[in-house]
Amino acid sequence: MATTIPEYIVGIGGSAGGLKAYITLLDGLPAHTGMAFVIISHMSPTGESLLPHILSQKTSMPVVQATDGMLIQKNYVYVIPPNTNLLVNNYAFKLTTPRTLSHGRHNQVDAFLSSLAKMMGARAIGVVMSGGDGDGTEGCKQIKAMGGTTFAQDLSAEVDSMPLSAQAAGSIDFVLSPEEIAAELAQMGQSFVHEKPSAANQPSKPT
Repeated sequence: MATTIPEYIVGIGGSAGGLKAYITLLDGLPAHTGMAFVIISHMSPTGESLLPHILSQKTSMPVVQATDGMLIQKNYVYVIPPNTNLLVNNYAFKLTTPRTLSHGRHNQVDAFLSSLAKMMGARAIGVVMSGGDGDGTEGCKQIKAMGGTTFAQDLSAEVDSMPLSAQAAGSIDFVLSPEEIAAELAQMGQSFVHEKPSAANQPSKPT
């Protein structure tokens, strides 16, 4: 089990316009970062999600839909199932169905990132991609409060409400394109490999 535990877990939230951003991000990532990537995308609560199949064509990492109790492994991409809230605990997923809303708005990204912050601390990473409303803002606040790292998509976002909300709240460290976010994540993963064991719990943020 120890050899499969990710050094970082990256929560990636998005909605309208997010698919293009996810594809670009994954396309720019090497297959062996030592990280796990979890995509929390707003989607219809009914029917099956095609997102795992679509994304599996764009990366050499395995892409799977998360299930309750599934252990989180490094160098994997996970996708939230429809009509669920997805949380993490002890390097495993916890699903609640049906999904919940906050004041009539999506809060799936906030829910996941907040639980990620509690579990991973400084090794939690939040990424807010293209999408409407402000989901992800509170979750990024929680990650920053625990010493983790947060990213928001720049003006390349097709729908900018989600990334701009997170930025306006002061909860974002870096505002970059999906290509640039991929490069920074790859650098963080590489830096962790070379860190001394005593420093493993406090990774440096990218510069």
